[in-house]
Amino acid sequence: MGRNKDYFFVQTMSLAPAPPNILLLNTYTQGGAGVACRRLQTALQASGIAANLLTANDIGYHWPFYAERLSFVPFERDPSVRFAFSLANFGKNLSRHPLVRQADVLHLHWVNQGFLSLKNIHQLAQLGKPIVWTLHDMWAFTGGCHYSRGCERFKQTCGQCPFLKRPAPNDLSNRVWHRKKALFPKNIHFVTCSEWLAKVARSSGLLKDYPVTAIPNPIDTAVFKPSTAAQRQTFRTERGISPDAHVLLFAAMKISEERKGFRFLLEALQTLKAQRPDIRLEILVLGKSETETLAALPYPVHSLGLVSEQAKLVQAYGAADVFAIPSLEDNLPNTVMESLACGTPVAGFATGGIPEMVGHLKEGFVAPQGDSQALATGLVEILAGKSPLAAYREAARRKVELEYTHEAVAERYLKIYASAIPNNK
Repeated sequence: MGRNKDYFFVQTMSLAPAPPNILLLNTYTQGGAGVACRRLQTALQASGIAANLLTANDIGYHWPFYAERLSFVPFERDPSVRFAFSLANFGKNLSRHPLVRQADVLHLHWVNQGFLSLKNIHQLAQLGKPIVWTLHDMWAFTGGCHYSRGCERFKQTCGQCPFLKRPAPNDLSNRVWHRKKALFPKNIHFVTCSEWLAKVARSSGLLKDYPVTAIPNPIDTAVFKPSTAAQRQTFRTERGISPDAHVLLFAAMKISEERKGFRFLLEALQTLKAQRPDIRLEILVLGKSETETLAALPYPVHSLGLVSEQAKLVQAYGAADVFAIPSLEDNLPNTVMESLACGTPVAGFATGGIPEMVGHLKEGFVAPQGDSQALATGLVEILAGKSPLAAYREAARRKVELEYTHEAVAERYLKIYASAIPNNK
């Protein structure tokens, strides 16, 4: 009897579905989407899932990048929008790539700048494999822009595009919109990194009939974690930061990029300096910056430049008392998650998914977008308000441990994959 029971157990186990083989596709390994994609790969692998990553560098794609960028130049309003709009005319046919062939699910992420064209996406769909597409901006449901900057024509069929030299009802954005409508396959499950982007996507003319699920990016809480008091002090001493000063951290790939809102941070700090001269503050900056830009800040500045090493990022977040993010356009910023994971509260605008990550007066302070006075108030509240800074630190770390761990995010994606695979392979 025992032997029959064992046989039944073995037979039952053999019928359990095998873990799916996932292929993640993203143009770059770096940048916000690249970092988020690699973190998801790590989270899936930690859950026992075969997850490979294919990028543009893996396939050698140099000429499509240049062809893609040059194809937009005749239409652009001015050079400032050159990388804010993508046509997806050029890319690589990956339908015969070995990693594509062996995958059970094709998981697209940010695929612009010559990696995948609209035609290439259609070619992948013709393989009959389920497609999951995580959106890191608005491009998938617009006529070409990555962020619409307040324009809502994507809710219909685009046209009259403010990014173009000659806006018109049937302009380039309208034509790209209709190409997407014709070429987007039906077997796509869209995922957004924030509830904000999910809501916007569902309101769009292109994606209103597709499934859209919001799942945040994951973060390794064993790597991004609070620094000890000794570690914070060592970091500050090595960089000449006064031991009795508060430290504000600001980070952007390129400080001067308009949507990162540096001018609002400058206004907020000038207000803070004038209204609360008793608060000693020093500024820590991550990213590309010009000397004259930083010189305008009313406090001592310590620029670290571009930092990609995780250990150094953790040190910077851990040494700060508050992370400021005055972005005007954003989805679910990795920087906010990194800051919270390191126990550093956040002061920012109610932009994109930021209010989902930062509970107002819990993990930080959320100001109305573009309100530099309110942002200054938020900085005061965190650094010298009613609640002690330690309470903000504890809440920040707790938020990440509850919602953004590898396990929590991987589990949600596994449900998406399982529902997409025919017969639940």
